[in-house]
Amino acid sequence: MTRVVFLLLPRLHLLDLAGPAQVFSTAADEGLDYRLHYVAERAEVMTAQGLPVRASVDWPALDPADLVVVPGWQAPHLLGTGPMTAATGRRLAGHHAAGGIVASVCSGADALGRAGLLDGRRCTTHHEMQDELTRRYPATTVLRDRLYVVDERVITSAGIASGIDLALHLLAVRHGPALAARVARAMVVYARRNGHESQHSAMLRHRAHLSDVVHRVQDAIDERFADPLPLADLAALAGVSERTLTRLFGTTTGLTPLRYQQLLRVERAEHLIGHGATVETAARAVGFADARMLRRLRARPGGSSPMDVH
Repeated sequence: MTRVVFLLLPRLHLLDLAGPAQVFSTAADEGLDYRLHYVAERAEVMTAQGLPVRASVDWPALDPADLVVVPGWQAPHLLGTGPMTAATGRRLAGHHAAGGIVASVCSGADALGRAGLLDGRRCTTHHEMQDELTRRYPATTVLRDRLYVVDERVITSAGIASGIDLALHLLAVRHGPALAARVARAMVVYARRNGHESQHSAMLRHRAHLSDVVHRVQDAIDERFADPLPLADLAALAGVSERTLTRLFGTTTGLTPLRYQQLLRVERAEHLIGHGATVETAARAVGFADARMLRRLRARPGGSSPMDVH
């Protein structure tokens, strides 16, 4: 079981909370054992949108596998907003010191700063608050034009909807991009992973469409990209002809099913090579008979790309 604890501070933005909460709730619907908890310093917290929400004033017992998320709050200026006691700051710092992940959305980065978690690290926040965050925490490096930044289990994200991207990234790291893609599809969102560095996994890069037929075929390829996958079998799975599948797949992704499978194989091989595998070993691990095809595909323009596959 993984606990996801949301720390709710006064005048929090609903989407800062609801976006990542929906991601982990949907992951639980997919069979993963995520338990969501909501804590605050008072039992009722007023949101920026005028809807009060209730939370526990008692924190659950946490272990390093658990995640703490601080949604942002309405704050044209950070100074004097998001009131938080020193005891709460110590809880955030203590969870991180014990090996856990602490994340923030938007102005929630200021709470991490007050807990001492930004010093010496890179971070980001909403573009309207970046200058002030830099002034408040001169020992940190605030990165601009980033959806999220990961630095030593401290994860900060930009404004509002970027909390969804952050949560999908965490799912992809823990459970693989195929699971993150399924959750994104269920939420009908474009699964972006371009956070603090290039993270353009093909499993997510080619999901910006609403074709259920193509999504079903992509799901099958994602799960079994190292296996032989004849076009006829994929078409039968989708309930369409081979010609129709090829046309739909090309229209929605710009690729053939085979080319999509090859991209997944090459990306996984690049990951293995980056972790010490030989080209020959990596080639066989992803389904190639030998290294010749892998070398040929790696040399092709667009054959491999920067990624963050865990």
